[in-house]
Amino acid sequence: MPRRKRGSGGAPAGSGASDRGRGEQRLSDARLGSGTGRSAAEWFARLDAAGATRLSHEQISRLLVDEFEVAPWWAEGVTVRYEQERGVEPPGRQPDGTYAVTVGRSLRGAPLELLDLAVDRFARYAGGGPAVVARSGAQPTADWALAHGESLRLRVVPTEGPKCSVSLTQGDLRLPERVQPVKEGLTRAFGVMTDRQN
Repeated sequence: MPRRKRGSGGAPAGSGASDRGRGEQRLSDARLGSGTGRSAAEWFARLDAAGATRLSHEQISRLLVDEFEVAPWWAEGVTVRYEQERGVEPPGRQPDGTYAVTVGRSLRGAPLELLDLAVDRFARYAGGGPAVVARSGAQPTADWALAHGESLRLRVVPTEGPKCSVSLTQGDLRLPERVQPVKEGLTRAFGVMTDRQN
């Protein structure tokens, strides 16, 4: 993609905090422009012309990758900035301004059996064993403290029949750009449980 000069009509250069004063960090105009070859204002105009206000977060990001040939990491950053500018709430936003992502599967097994198995198998994704394990029969959980102040919670919820709902929630994400990569990582992490999916 040819690099274009930045126009003078962009938003003020970002300082890492939202213009709305919500305390969230964001990709600055300078970084966005140098990484994509277009200013935030140019991207917002292109996305408006493509009707992006009616699209989901994933659809906007995919549009940037497929139609505008933006690298996935930059597409995620442009998408988040666009949603912030247009007042669209990014997925996974928590009341404290951080972000969380949950991925779950219906897996075969008893609650405590699945808890023990999942703790063992997800340890590689988490970088080691959990800090806390609660072996409650109703909803057993395991909690990890991850790098950069992030957290990971494994939850097993019994359902009717021989299966349980097993979910991983990675929380305390400070940047909205982390949401999609974390979602993809959690989805891949569940690959270690495929023998329990049928």
